[in-house]
Amino acid sequence: MLSLAVLSAFIGVALAAPASRSCVGTISSLSDIANATQCTTVDIESFTVPAGEGFTLSLLNGTTVNLKGDVAFGNLSWAGPLFTISGYDITFNGNGYKFDGGGPFYWDGLGSNGGTIKPRPMLKIKISGTLSNLDIVNSPCQVFSVTNPGPLVIDAVNIDNSQGDYPNANSSGLPAGHNTDGFDVSTTDLTIQNSVVKNQDDCIAINRGSNINFLNNYCSGGHGISIGSIVSDVVVTDIVVAGNTIVNEDQAIRIKTDATATNSTVSNITYSGNHATGLRKFGILIDQSYPATLGTPGNGVIISGVNFVGPESTFSVNTTAKRAAVNCGAGSCTGTWDWSQLTITGGVAGPENNFTGITGFTF
Repeated sequence: MLSLAVLSAFIGVALAAPASRSCVGTISSLSDIANATQCTTVDIESFTVPAGEGFTLSLLNGTTVNLKGDVAFGNLSWAGPLFTISGYDITFNGNGYKFDGGGPFYWDGLGSNGGTIKPRPMLKIKISGTLSNLDIVNSPCQVFSVTNPGPLVIDAVNIDNSQGDYPNANSSGLPAGHNTDGFDVSTTDLTIQNSVVKNQDDCIAINRGSNINFLNNYCSGGHGISIGSIVSDVVVTDIVVAGNTIVNEDQAIRIKTDATATNSTVSNITYSGNHATGLRKFGILIDQSYPATLGTPGNGVIISGVNFVGPESTFSVNTTAKRAAVNCGAGSCTGTWDWSQLTITGGVAGPENNFTGITGFTF
């Protein structure tokens, strides 16, 4: 029979066993992942992920990940994603290093609408905690898909797909990059801040969720800051878009809902202190006829509480662009929306406004 002292010591050792996971694991190839992710500090060295394989990290709670070199992804037409990270209370430090998706290999002007099969998203984020100081270049298609399981702050991320602005041999004269959304978001308790997105689609697309903040970011080249497209059985609420700079986009702000969507709501959307220049199509577009633009709107998505609060948001549109357009289905835009802190200059007045609840703004 074990003595009480021996038994106590044995139990103590058993309980202490997880402390061995406070080691530092190093990843310099995919074969290192299994052992490295048994530690609560993971260092990623520079390496190339083999073509057709995903880099997947399933992490212990409380893990810190340090990127210590650039990571490239080999080129192969496949579904992806290229990188997936999951875990709770994770700290991911990019340290200014980059993930290179090899976009020019895939770009054909069609994005996810056809042509070459492109791995997407490039990065699938399923962590709570923080992700910061990461550069991403040349995503094959959509960049981030974010479905965090708890509060997450994404800070100082630099997405640069600007090379896709130009045609290549496979894009029939069109910009080679397409559907390169910066952040596709379906989640709760997320803040994205102090980041840069240069791309050919939405800077951010909020597709469902609540308590989402998009703060002090820079967006250029794409389709602006979007909610939607909203499909059936979706709730989007408590969204703050503030302090962003929007340059040479199709529009600064857009809310788009599918014409056939039902049983969905978009509510309590607050815009503050956003500044946009060089807008190509609209200053602001709220449209319930997606995928058409200013077509016949549906009325299965109820939109309410879309407000511009101080400090003032200022948008400047190009000569032929419309300053604002609101295309709501019958009875589907409700309440009173205060746009008194929005000023749009240039362009032409948008003739489309079939909602009478907007105050403080002249179309």
